[in-house]
Amino acid sequence: MKQLVVTADDFGASREVNDAVEETHRGGILTAASLMVAAPFAADAVARTRTMPGLRVGLHLVLVDGKPILPASSVPDLVDASGNFRNDMARAGASMFFRPRVAAQLEHEIAAQFEAFRATGLRLDHVNAHKHFHLHPTIASLMLKIGRQFGVRAARVPLEPRQVLRKVESLPASGVSLVTAPFARLLRRRFARAGIASPAHVFGLAWSGAMTAPRLRGLIENLPDGLSEIYLHPATGDYPGSAPGYAYAQERAALLDAGVIAAARSPHIRLGGFCDFPVQ
Repeated sequence: MKQLVVTADDFGASREVNDAVEETHRGGILTAASLMVAAPFAADAVARTRTMPGLRVGLHLVLVDGKPILPASSVPDLVDASGNFRNDMARAGASMFFRPRVAAQLEHEIAAQFEAFRATGLRLDHVNAHKHFHLHPTIASLMLKIGRQFGVRAARVPLEPRQVLRKVESLPASGVSLVTAPFARLLRRRFARAGIASPAHVFGLAWSGAMTAPRLRGLIENLPDGLSEIYLHPATGDYPGSAPGYAYAQERAALLDAGVIAAARSPHIRLGGFCDFPVQ
């Protein structure tokens, strides 16, 4: 049996994102969303979720390219002069790894984001991190340590099987995949030892911000056995803080495409959130 979670990241980032999440869940194949608890439209996202009992919602930890939930004065080494998280991920990551003071601030911020999610009253379906920052060993360790206290049972491991992508369209070699794959495999082993489920296959890296209807349909039609996750970034259009070059409306349209919906309704595929499938 093929089990599939179709996730929208950045839930709460804007009204455009929230509109698309609601529309593609009600009328398309979206089954889950990852909530940015400190984002401008997080409260709106939570209110909408309460009207959609079938939508599974998890925590999208934001530690880069956003604002902390704690006051900037509580996490001074994580933010820049404007109070936003630092965007120099390599240098910020080095500080998190080598400087105990920075790691302590990071722990407090991650705990605060988990606590903010719990305060919504929503069931925690999964956890992941913006820009896959949980591949960082310090962030991964803290996510495991803190997440255990909040009942985390599933998390994303960004490891994409390129042999499946090539069945959909030809792809050049990816230097990013070569660099991140060893960290992702290590993360999967750590999650397994902790009893946290992770999908066997994740799709969305190579075509991030460019998941067209033909690509999405092709992935579904070539879905491997076991648990897979396809993540997208649907929105009705660009919004303040959106990523340059991302085809948000196109990804929204893909989730609503009649051919995509028909492919996902195959009797060999079961759609849901992580909580709908047994921990493996």
